[in-house]
Amino acid sequence: MQRTIERNAQAAGRGAERTSNSADPAAAGESVVREFLGTVTLRCGAIALAALAALAAAALSGCGNSNSANAASASPTVTVGVFKIVKQDVGRTLTVSSELVPFQEIDVYAKESGYVRDLKVDYGSRVKTGQLMAVLEIPELEVQLKQDDAAIKNAEDMVTHAEHELTRSEAQHKVMQLEFDRLNGVAQTKPGLVAQQEVDDAEGKALGSDAQVEASRATLEGAQSLLVAAQSKREHDQVLFDYSKITAPFDGVVTQRYANLGTLMQAGTGSSTQALPLVKLSQENLFRLVIPVPESYVRFIHVGDQVKVSVPSLNRDFPGRVARFSVDVNEDTRTMHTEVDVQNTERLLLPGLYAEATLALDRKDSVLAVPLQAVEQDTSGASVFVVDASDKIVRKKVTLGIETETDAEVISGLNEGDMVVVSDRSSLKPEETVKPHIVELLEYQGQKASAESAQ
Repeated sequence: MQRTIERNAQAAGRGAERTSNSADPAAAGESVVREFLGTVTLRCGAIALAALAALAAAALSGCGNSNSANAASASPTVTVGVFKIVKQDVGRTLTVSSELVPFQEIDVYAKESGYVRDLKVDYGSRVKTGQLMAVLEIPELEVQLKQDDAAIKNAEDMVTHAEHELTRSEAQHKVMQLEFDRLNGVAQTKPGLVAQQEVDDAEGKALGSDAQVEASRATLEGAQSLLVAAQSKREHDQVLFDYSKITAPFDGVVTQRYANLGTLMQAGTGSSTQALPLVKLSQENLFRLVIPVPESYVRFIHVGDQVKVSVPSLNRDFPGRVARFSVDVNEDTRTMHTEVDVQNTERLLLPGLYAEATLALDRKDSVLAVPLQAVEQDTSGASVFVVDASDKIVRKKVTLGIETETDAEVISGLNEGDMVVVSDRSSLKPEETVKPHIVELLEYQGQKASAESAQ
């Protein structure tokens, strides 16, 4: 403004200078003064108008900000996902990983040494109980059986001879005894008719023949004993020779073959020899899953409990049951040896497959449950955010019971029908007004499963 006044004064001076050249100096001076005062008045008016315009703009700007703030305060509230508390069944499970093993798996050895003469199985061969798998050639036992047959024949001949001797001795004894009886009868009825010497001789011969009968009978019994011994030895050697035919002890499949035709199989009855098995046989219709159960869950395990066995490589679940357990806890691992039997009727399971056994522990039916996603744990305990009837956030303390992978039993703190917040609650505060969006149970579980798979 000061600069404007100075510029106007300079202009007035130049006007006065131009007027001084006129004829009337007084009029010229008056004109200059009027021009200067008019210019100052106009400039001041313009400045005043500019100031008023600036004040009006500031006022309008303030009104605009106030409207913006009101518009912001009137914007829609935050939408949160809520889950309506209902009663449902809650059960806790334990999942333990292990490897499937055949219920029975053995190495089949030869009972007697011999050469493989006939091999009837190979890798993958399925056999039934008692089915012939291989035949060994054992020459020594074949010769021994022939010797046993000869010994039996000899013993039988001895028995026959002893039987004949016994028959002859009994006949002689009968004659001698009759002769003695007649002489003794005559001597008793007619004394002096027969000499006593003859009676005594007849009695002695009868007694001798009786002794001969007993000797013959003993000889026969001895021969019969020899026959029984020979027959027993024959049976023993026959049993050993029968071991040359190696049969399957149970239904299964051959998973390994160690011998070929002509292989000398050592008897697998002694620990001093490095005997080679013929094959490895595995039972395939029944598998067992050996799982270590932690000691904190031992009290929930019972024989006969149903178990879900999942095999990831097959993308299949198989039914199983707890068949047996050790009834004690290992001191080193603090676990209990537990076995689950799994039927393999479709022959899909293979030895060594990785499997997961899910055992049902404790369970409660028709209880209030809340999704674990809605629960916040801190030093003061568990709490949830609940949207009340006026759509405001309320923090409630809860007492939880059984906890599963997705839900937890609510013992106290919530009522059926309460709407708990299951969406992100980090930005929410108590007493904040929100817009609840009810999430159904299936939708909630599906969202949780998608989040877990993404992780």
